[in-house]
Amino acid sequence: IMYFCTMRKTSIYIIIVIALFLTLVSCNKHNKLLKSTDNELKYQAALSYYEKKDYNRALQLFDVLQAAYRGKPQGEEVAFLTAECYYNMKDYNIASHYYKRFVVNYPFSKKAEPSLFRSACCYYLDSPNISLDQTETYTAISELQSFVDLYPQSELVDSANVIIDTLRYKLQEKDFNTCMLYYKMEEYQAAITSFESYMREYPTTVHREEIMNYMVLTYLRYAENSVVSKQRERYELALEKYNTLIYMYPESKYISQLEPTIEKIKLELSNIKTK
Repeated sequence: IMYFCTMRKTSIYIIIVIALFLTLVSCNKHNKLLKSTDNELKYQAALSYYEKKDYNRALQLFDVLQAAYRGKPQGEEVAFLTAECYYNMKDYNIASHYYKRFVVNYPFSKKAEPSLFRSACCYYLDSPNISLDQTETYTAISELQSFVDLYPQSELVDSANVIIDTLRYKLQEKDFNTCMLYYKMEEYQAAITSFESYMREYPTTVHREEIMNYMVLTYLRYAENSVVSKQRERYELALEKYNTLIYMYPESKYISQLEPTIEKIKLELSNIKTK
């Protein structure tokens, strides 16, 4: 057993040494390439690195080749693959910059269209969690819409529209969460204003039925916490929202859930009228 353990350790040691040696040889070879004056050799090596998904080394060579091949046929490929390297490395901010620069420098290239699409997608891929600032989301929508307007016949338009819809839904969800936050914080006036604004901005929202339920509850809480002179109006608005809910969603699960609430509102209104 000791013999086999020793042999195994020796084999692992040999493998590590070989790996380190090959890495050293590879690094030396790459460094020689960087210092070489043979641009064609660098270009072919960069393409090889790119194909092998060694984007860091490919970028190092593409970087030194940009000036050498500016205005030459290889320059277009170098510029495009530079952006692709950053994209594949998920460095979307820099990738978007290089895609845009490619479109500016090569506006009639066949790759200009996919480059502009990729640039917009970079903002989409950088779009943060719903709870965070959505500046990148708004930018992504704007960039994708610009792409659709510029290339209305593109095969990528359907994909762009799907992403736009996804991003808009994300913004809807963020706004809905804001409405609910006001409700949970018992900021009833702010909640009502937010709910009303939300339904105007997103008339087809999937949350409409749910929001109408919360508006009944919000107006109830708002009335309960109001001065006496304002209570009647706010209780009546709660009833109005309830009736609208019944009209629009006669099978809504919220109708039965709200029945005790409505009875309470009617009782309060009755008491107000008798005073």
